[in-house]
Amino acid sequence: MDDLVRAGERRLRANNKRLTSQRKLVLTILAEAGGHLDAHDIYERARQKEDRLSLSTVYRTLSTLKEAGVVRELRLGQEHHHYELDGEDGHSHLVCLNCGRVIEVDSSPFAEAAMVTGEEHGFQVASAQVELRGYCGRCRQ
Repeated sequence: MDDLVRAGERRLRANNKRLTSQRKLVLTILAEAGGHLDAHDIYERARQKEDRLSLSTVYRTLSTLKEAGVVRELRLGQEHHHYELDGEDGHSHLVCLNCGRVIEVDSSPFAEAAMVTGEEHGFQVASAQVELRGYCGRCRQ
């Protein structure tokens, strides 16, 4: 967890962004969660540690972290966004359209297909993020 926070801090600095206490707090919360949180979840967890923090500060912080490539913003089949640390672990998401369950899967086959497709069209792919929507095993039964 500390490694994820330190990696996020390094990315912020590399993008000429200051490491404020709010940014460090949001990084820590996302690292501790180990999954996908929406802004309200982050806000609720942050308020337990810093009661003067506002929801608008959380949104501004997430925007800055997203801009610096520290967090990823995900739709995950819902009307609001979820956030996760943008590590180099290369995973994608399977999202159940019925229950909303999110399953993380290895992205390397998708990334490889994206690279080949890009090359076929003279396009250099820098990254690939895939979200597949369907029905999980429990909901199909």
